[in-house]
Amino acid sequence: MGAVTNWAGNVHFASELRRPRTVEELQELVAAAAKVRVLGTGHSFNRIADSTGELVSVLDLPKVVDVGADGVTVSAGLRYGEITAALQAQGLALHNLGSLPHISVSGACATGTHGSGDGNGPLADAVGSITFVAADGELVTLTRADPDFAGSVVSLGALGVVVSLTLDVQPAYQISQVVYDGLPVDRLESDFDAVMSSAYSVSAFTDWVDPDVMVWRKRRELEAPAPEWLGARLADGPRHPIKVMPAGYATQQGGVPGPWNERLPHFRLEFTPSNGDELQSEYFVPRDRAGEAIGVLRALGNRFAPVLQVSEVRTIAADDLWLSPSQGRDTVALHFTWIQDESLVRPVVDALEAALAPLGARPHWGKVFTGLTEQYPKVQDFIALANTHDPNGKFRNGYLDTYLPRG
Repeated sequence: MGAVTNWAGNVHFASELRRPRTVEELQELVAAAAKVRVLGTGHSFNRIADSTGELVSVLDLPKVVDVGADGVTVSAGLRYGEITAALQAQGLALHNLGSLPHISVSGACATGTHGSGDGNGPLADAVGSITFVAADGELVTLTRADPDFAGSVVSLGALGVVVSLTLDVQPAYQISQVVYDGLPVDRLESDFDAVMSSAYSVSAFTDWVDPDVMVWRKRRELEAPAPEWLGARLADGPRHPIKVMPAGYATQQGGVPGPWNERLPHFRLEFTPSNGDELQSEYFVPRDRAGEAIGVLRALGNRFAPVLQVSEVRTIAADDLWLSPSQGRDTVALHFTWIQDESLVRPVVDALEAALAPLGARPHWGKVFTGLTEQYPKVQDFIALANTHDPNGKFRNGYLDTYLPRG
């Protein structure tokens, strides 16, 4: 078997990947192991999934998409693209999706992955119940009625191996996606609320040097787009977030209405990403400090220039999940796609964190970061919860020991 890496190829795992085919086989594996970590679809950019013991995948467990009275119950290893296609076929939908439909539902929820939209919580906000294999190999199911549920969804793999989740659903809806070029960056700062509230889901792309910003607006209200908006102009063709990349990889634009699952992601499911020639970081600041954050990033623009491919600005509604980036506050997400050279990226990340720290910035758990985890107010509560479920540290690794030490 060849070396196991993450999607970006910047992390090489020492352990052989185990792929149980039944939940019972997984339970036996976990019960017998001294150390266990789970690798999903590999879209994390740090060593969150690394293991000195067993490295486990749940991608080969039986595929389940079961619509019931409480929502849709899905097997943890399914990709969002698989779930959403099945829901759309039944006239149902999720509240939101991330940029890529290729990520696994359990990995995305465990790391606080999100989409965009002033009224939309992160992907994990749709989780109504969760079932995982605990350290003793037994199955544990938690629902919103359980007092520790809010600490158990964005779990970083510290509580056990998730095998299924139940997600809230709603009637299927259509989205039309429109791109605007040339929004003056000054308007992004001064008219932030007008920009980000202009559609159900909004993303602004910039490199913090170019004076113009590209804005992707995904609307549930189907209407003809205006040729001009806040000083920006309607794009004359399809766009990719990174201007030099082929636009054919992106989901349908031009205001053409289509199913929610084919518009909310930035990229098409039929486009299978190869290993990503990139690194990523992301930081989350309070919504009411958006203008300050944009000013900070504009001041750092020349520092970013040698290593930044593109930056994306999104918004997330507040939620109550303990380790969610938007826990307790409406949030602005500041995403950075870097070149794949960690020696050059790390000093820039350090400078970025130092500049954003006074704004209460929180890092994305699955991306390149150095610190700021203390900005999550429920960290100590989560550590206590993890100790209750896993007193011997079976699911702990170097990443957790660094960022969530047991003390």
